[in-house]
Amino acid sequence: MTHKHFASDRPATGNLYDGPVDISCDVAVLGGGPGGYSAAFRAADLGLDTVIIERYGTLGGVCLNVGCIPSKALLHVASVMSEVSHLTRAGIGYGTPSIDLDALRQHKDQVIGKLNSGLATMAQARKVQTLRGLGEFLDPWHIRVDETTGEGQARTGHSTVLRFKRAIVAVGSKVVRLPFLTVDERIVDSTEALNLPFVPKRMLIIGGGIIGLEMATVYAGLGARIDVVEASSELMPGADRDLVGVWQKVNAARFDHIWVNTKTVDAQATEHGIQVTLAASDGTLSEHLYDLVLCSVGRTPNSGGIGLDRCGLVADERGFIPVDAQRRTQAAHLFAIGDVVGQPMLAHKAVHEGHVAAEVIAGELRDVAHLAQSSFDAQVIPSVAYTDPEIAWVGITEAQARSQGVAVKKGVFPWAASGRAIANGRDEGFTKLLFEVTPDGSVGRILGGGIVGQHAGDLIGEVALAIEMGADAFDIGKTIHPHPTLGESIGLCAEAAQGTCTDLPPARGSKN
Repeated sequence: MTHKHFASDRPATGNLYDGPVDISCDVAVLGGGPGGYSAAFRAADLGLDTVIIERYGTLGGVCLNVGCIPSKALLHVASVMSEVSHLTRAGIGYGTPSIDLDALRQHKDQVIGKLNSGLATMAQARKVQTLRGLGEFLDPWHIRVDETTGEGQARTGHSTVLRFKRAIVAVGSKVVRLPFLTVDERIVDSTEALNLPFVPKRMLIIGGGIIGLEMATVYAGLGARIDVVEASSELMPGADRDLVGVWQKVNAARFDHIWVNTKTVDAQATEHGIQVTLAASDGTLSEHLYDLVLCSVGRTPNSGGIGLDRCGLVADERGFIPVDAQRRTQAAHLFAIGDVVGQPMLAHKAVHEGHVAAEVIAGELRDVAHLAQSSFDAQVIPSVAYTDPEIAWVGITEAQARSQGVAVKKGVFPWAASGRAIANGRDEGFTKLLFEVTPDGSVGRILGGGIVGQHAGDLIGEVALAIEMGADAFDIGKTIHPHPTLGESIGLCAEAAQGTCTDLPPARGSKN
């Protein structure tokens, strides 16, 4: 593939690379995850000559290859197994399922492969070149790409130097490892857990966040008995406690122990399993034996080792690269997006940031004013825990409203009143919407919402759209939703906030 060469626009001072250049392009994207490939594809669609640098060669990053997508493939299997077991109440009985781990791994890998193939085809159609290797800035205008194997391991002596007009850093994040955990195949991170090494009888999840609890759902569905230990006072930080409470009630029979305010202080590999020592908040120590331990205590940005200092860039104390609303760094021609710029570390946030960075760059290089003014101005970014049941929330939460002193009017529609949820045999959930209280005391614009129950993640997008559009309770309540669906709970919830819902008992004193 031929790439355009252009006149020098390097700065007059600084330590600059002055060696041979193998490829020149308009835009270099360092990292091929959801944010990176979306940025590259958008830049190419806008007429820019674009190159992606990705250590594994295949696009999709952590999300597609070892994160969001494979975990959802396994969660779907676990969900179906759980649903089948519930059918005994409807008179339908099945025998105990047999589990072929090799076939299950193959199913997961086929899902990944299909998406990998699709992305490669789209890159080719856009004439976006992908370089497989580890990228490192040599100066503000050059990146050296050290070639890697398909498994992401470096190959000595194989490198390419790339010169660019603009660059987008989209290097993502990596798992945090607890330093005291011994190296043993029975102690895994989320990537290794997705490889399904075996189905343990007893499994410990260290970390009660979304990733840990999603993997707990998978392994519990396959038959493991699960314990969870969380150092803070609550599971799934960020979600309201009433949402998490439903999850805990449903999963009470699946999980043997859920410890909060408890730290993991030691783990020793023994012949019979991993001996884990836990410390409660009062200092009491306890020991437990597990067949498999998953460490899922968070992620940290991949900002080290990419030569930021050679570009004049400085990451903050947590490793995040500071950016402005256009995702521009301290260097005007360098942009950064996704996990490496800060929370929330979510693929859908990175995609939108990537589009913004590509549009700004295209606007500058092509002198298109409206593109050059593009900015990341999302009011809200939804979060979803793909557990069983799912938990989803967006906008302000009740806890945030209380801490910020924001007066809100809450509408709640319990799924015990939803015909579809009852028909599905899954009526444990509810939908909750939070509205502003106007000066005259009426129910105003929607500020946030949360849903717990089957397919909560599929439903939360309507709430996010309503917030972005500035809809109020009347708008949402008067939008006709199809019946019977889980989605209609959103409209009914808005009616509940106004006291006009006829699918619930009348509100006290209501004469609306």
